[in-house]
Amino acid sequence: METAGLLVVLVIALALFFDFTNGFHDTANAMATPIATGALKPKVAVLLAALLNLGGAFLSTEVAKTISGGIIYEDQISSTLFPAIIFAGLIGAITWNMLTWLLGLPSSSSHALFGGLIGATLVGVGAMAIDFSVVVSKVVLPAVIAPVTAGIIAFTATKLAYVITRRYDGRPDGRGGYRVGQIFTSSLVALAHGTNDAQKTMGVITLLLISVGWQTSTEPEDWVRLACAFTIALGTYVGGWRIIRTLGKGLTEVKPAQGFSAEASTAATILSSSALGFALSTTQVASGSVIGSGLGRRGSKVRWRTVGRIVVGWLLTLPASGAVGALAALFVVWLGGWGIAIDAVLAVLIIVGLFLRSRRNAVTAANAMSEVADSGLAVKVKRNPPPTRRQRALERQARRDREAKK
Repeated sequence: METAGLLVVLVIALALFFDFTNGFHDTANAMATPIATGALKPKVAVLLAALLNLGGAFLSTEVAKTISGGIIYEDQISSTLFPAIIFAGLIGAITWNMLTWLLGLPSSSSHALFGGLIGATLVGVGAMAIDFSVVVSKVVLPAVIAPVTAGIIAFTATKLAYVITRRYDGRPDGRGGYRVGQIFTSSLVALAHGTNDAQKTMGVITLLLISVGWQTSTEPEDWVRLACAFTIALGTYVGGWRIIRTLGKGLTEVKPAQGFSAEASTAATILSSSALGFALSTTQVASGSVIGSGLGRRGSKVRWRTVGRIVVGWLLTLPASGAVGALAALFVVWLGGWGIAIDAVLAVLIIVGLFLRSRRNAVTAANAMSEVADSGLAVKVKRNPPPTRRQRALERQARRDREAKK
């Protein structure tokens, strides 16, 4: 009994570490664009995001219920095996989070978690322990639909923002007033991130407690909510500066109106999905919004090579984290308690190794955005720009008027 209790405590600690990596991995979702446009100073931005992540974690538990009572049939798994399965799944999720953070790729912490749990469950128990209908309806479909929807909304919002304020096109840092709006919209995104992402770890811990008979309800306990909220807030405050650089400058040159539109789109999509219990990827939504806003601004360039790298990361997240989770579960199946010990040692070595590798070319608040607010004109205006649609229409009308007078 003491050994079983120790394993539960170990799994809870690992789940909270995953929550921490989720926080620093996803800070960019809310704060990359306001940092890129100079709306917020880097350290102020991550502090604000951390506080709002903390508050957002207490707004809803629908996503936590999806995980604790939806994806995996815990009654199909013995209470002695289930903690080890969750442990293996978390190793898969954390490994992928750390690797993509090192590469500066804004991949999905959510899908890394789901992939790790699914891979470990398939090897440790079998396919009958997974509810694939829930996986498809509340994980896979939102992963496809949400970033596209957010991108379309951001594209439309950006177009409207520039049409309404077109008179500022040729002015340096035009539409700078949107920077004030960015503070509000980025705060909404941070709040939404806490509402959606902190609940995933709550759901994992609740699922664990249910499986060992320490809890019967799928509603997270108060201490679980509090622990997860503070852990993801701490991770957010640390700041994933590599990914902030990718989202803030790697995809497109972000200007205030774009940032405002992208963040508003991201917040609306995430909050709506959280209310419906969809455990979507806030990273995919934020990336889709930034790409949509880049396409929506005349004169903007989207760096499609970087977009391609990110999309490849998205496609690999579920299978890659699932493979690591499955391998970790295999050690448990083969070696029992010794397998858990081997998994723990390997997990520590992987985490420490990736962290030390990141120190070779460290990215911090000081160098993540070395050209902050270097935005030039509101819209990139060519020296000899072609006539706009309205100018061409006026020229045609003037030509007809001259011919009518002859």
